[in-house]
Amino acid sequence: MEKINVILGKRSYPISIGSGILQEDNIFWPLEPGNQAMLVTNKTLANLLKDTVFYHLRKSGIRVDQVILSDGEQYKTLNEMELIISSLLEKKHARDTTLIALGGGVIGDLTGFAASVYQRGVRFIQIPTTLLSQVDASVGGKTAVNHLLGKNMIGSFWQPSSVIIDIDCLSTLPFNELISGIAEVIKYAILFDACFFEWIEKNIDQLLTLNHKAISYCIKKCCELKANLISSDERENNLRALLNFGHTYGHAIEVHTGYGSWLHGEAVSVGMIMAARTSELLGYLDKNDFKRILFLLKKTGLPVKGPKNMSAASYLPYMIRDKKVISGEIRLVLPLSIGKAKIISGIDKNIILTSIKYSQ
Repeated sequence: MEKINVILGKRSYPISIGSGILQEDNIFWPLEPGNQAMLVTNKTLANLLKDTVFYHLRKSGIRVDQVILSDGEQYKTLNEMELIISSLLEKKHARDTTLIALGGGVIGDLTGFAASVYQRGVRFIQIPTTLLSQVDASVGGKTAVNHLLGKNMIGSFWQPSSVIIDIDCLSTLPFNELISGIAEVIKYAILFDACFFEWIEKNIDQLLTLNHKAISYCIKKCCELKANLISSDERENNLRALLNFGHTYGHAIEVHTGYGSWLHGEAVSVGMIMAARTSELLGYLDKNDFKRILFLLKKTGLPVKGPKNMSAASYLPYMIRDKKVISGEIRLVLPLSIGKAKIISGIDKNIILTSIKYSQ
């Protein structure tokens, strides 16, 4: 087992990464024997992993209840979060309780948001089970639910007490969920590390087959990159906003098509191509770098073209509601080269529309 620390003063916490670590006793730090906890998961994972985690929690002396939610992005709503709150109240959970999120990004976001507001804030632990949540969503304390008009528009910053990443959970993933997570891995490489991008180009087949050495290195690398960013910019006032690369376009796809129609990583993949194309049209991104990004996403099996029934103009209303918008001006994260990116504002809307049409 390897550990990475997210350094945030009193809110610092460990990320534990290993194979089979959910089978170990006393892995659920900072829980101690006699503590009260609420395990939050979904119907799919309730059949796959819930009993194992529940058994080891009780074996560790934790008094644990459970709430099982519906599975899917379309259920990342205030209504589902209220089910968590109601369960906590019905089971008489006090301010010293700890919520435990067992699942992907949806469960992590819902559980973290509930933890941030229940009795004005209680502890929570992340146990991410998808690649996307292991490399990105579980780390950093961004919690939220969706709104019909925008993704992740209702939420809070609430850091977990610990993140427990068991690589063995990935064997339960459908293949499309696995490649959806790889989209976020590629995002990190494009943004911050040209050598990591080259490593992915050489090792993508190993990642797709869940080669233990390759996937372990990949998860650890992404967690290290994100932990460093969060330590310097917890509330996305500066550099952390770079992590939204591809998301402004991608979120538009998710909202327009209806939550759950496109997986998050699939939408982000198309969004990264649109953003890279925007950068190329503005004269920042070299054509060869653009081709490498396009080829790697295609080789991974990710989509590089948006929904056929979504016009270029229909992206703009969603993009103007993006959280990076300031004074009504769209701001985009654009790659300047592989391994380097910048937030650019004041982009001509015709350039944005042209970049979208390229990927239709």
